[in-house]
Amino acid sequence: MSDEIIGLHQWFESAPGRYLLEWEQAHLDDAVADVFGYHALQVGMPWLQGLRANRMTHRWLALGTEYLAQPVQQPALWADPVALPFPANSLDLVLLPHALEHSPDPHAVLREVARVLVPEGRVVVCSINPASLWGLRQRLSWGQLYLPDAGEFIGHWRLRDWLRLLDFEVEGTHFGCWRPAVRSSQWLERFRWFDVWGRRWWPILGAAYFVVAVKRVHGMRLLEPAWRSQRQRAGASVPLVSRAPGTWAGHHLHKD
Repeated sequence: MSDEIIGLHQWFESAPGRYLLEWEQAHLDDAVADVFGYHALQVGMPWLQGLRANRMTHRWLALGTEYLAQPVQQPALWADPVALPFPANSLDLVLLPHALEHSPDPHAVLREVARVLVPEGRVVVCSINPASLWGLRQRLSWGQLYLPDAGEFIGHWRLRDWLRLLDFEVEGTHFGCWRPAVRSSQWLERFRWFDVWGRRWWPILGAAYFVVAVKRVHGMRLLEPAWRSQRQRAGASVPLVSRAPGTWAGHHLHKD
């Protein structure tokens, strides 16, 4: 029996899809709240409001052509993740929720993100963990697939290697969603305790993870503003010269 393909919109409206979105939304809110700058971009996943907790002036959602047939909100721009319409060193924050696993060339997407990010800019990557109960269920599925058949799942160690090759420094990796690969909300609630035990005993086997990384530029040194780096000159007292009548600048004025 051939595998039945599940659409993205269909899956994220299911019980496990809502469970995953809830976990990712909460952790993205926490991850981006204190990232400062002027320009932030979310690539893909219109069902997530990844930038809602961020306070940057300009925040955009960019979607690729794979979302054209999906009933989604109108994005700020339609763009291919491997060719973003931004100049180099122009964005302070880029979110990639499931954008890499849905791309035919995930490494090219990361290279493009490295191009548009400013030095010390941040990228946040969300992905399904192939080393999890969900990943195992997907590989061993007969009949209907458990997860959307939208690409290749990328392990977090592989992703960390890619980021290092592009001069990113990984700040942190977070895992979540340890409940088994069941379909009904009732069974997901029954296995709620898996999240508590999984966080403690098998943390790296969560069904989802996200990585926060910073773009580093070798040999670059951030300088403080000139007004902070210059020493303040101490005020010096200026002696006042008392002038006697009929004198100027220490010289007597003679009258004829």
